[in-house]
Amino acid sequence: MRRMPDFIGVGPPRTATTWLYEVLHGHVGFSDFRKETDFFTRFYDRGLDWYLQYFAACPRDLPMGEMSPLYFASDDARARIREVIPRCRIICSFRDPVDRAWSHWRLLARSLRTRVEFDHAFERLRDVRESSRYGHYTAKWIEAFGRENVLLLFYEDLENDPQTFVDSVCDFIGAPRFVLKDSPVAQKRVHSVPSRALHPMLARNVRNAIGWLNDRRMHRAARIIRKSPLWRYSFEGGETFARPSREVAAAIRDSLKGEIEHLEQISQRDLSGWKTGSAQSHKSDAG
Repeated sequence: MRRMPDFIGVGPPRTATTWLYEVLHGHVGFSDFRKETDFFTRFYDRGLDWYLQYFAACPRDLPMGEMSPLYFASDDARARIREVIPRCRIICSFRDPVDRAWSHWRLLARSLRTRVEFDHAFERLRDVRESSRYGHYTAKWIEAFGRENVLLLFYEDLENDPQTFVDSVCDFIGAPRFVLKDSPVAQKRVHSVPSRALHPMLARNVRNAIGWLNDRRMHRAARIIRKSPLWRYSFEGGETFARPSREVAAAIRDSLKGEIEHLEQISQRDLSGWKTGSAQSHKSDAG
């Protein structure tokens, strides 16, 4: 029988999904080639055998899954996962919505996927806006999979007590607990995006080459480029991103007040700091 993933971290983007992937690697069954398969969004027509090849080498005695943060706001991904893996355990992670949106936009801007500045990103960039609709999409995931099969994580808990944060994930997916301080990546800033690309035209070509290789499952070659001096020369060292103005941040918070309150009802957690900005993080930006 085909073995299906036991869990999927659906995001949304820039909520510590990459950090979780790095920390949990070796303690659960992940693909060694790609954190995000994008199967349930971009590659569904390639078939289930194509998807499951990513997990062929996973140990059979460990829970198996993936982290694909763009699934969160995708109705197609949710419906397809429900059809293919109806008992899948779903991990949703959240952070201060302005922090998340700004981090998401920086990633798009650095990779030259948008020329829109952050002041207008929330209204013009669908991915940034929809991924911030926490209550709306969380309710849909719970409706599809049941409340007992959806874990809600909060970035503030990661900052305050990383061990308990990871323990909660392990318990939810049935993985053995481990001592986080023994992890070589636990204290690292993962996938941080502090500045724009230094050489935009070259960076765009490098990005396109990596995307082309990944889409054809030539992941080792893509990884070599991603870790090469060429990548660092292209993408690092540009202009540092300035934090959003108070006016822009306040406008975003006001527009998302209903979403935050909806998530409060679902999670039974006080998120008033997200409405005022008092919970905004100035610590590490784990992607």
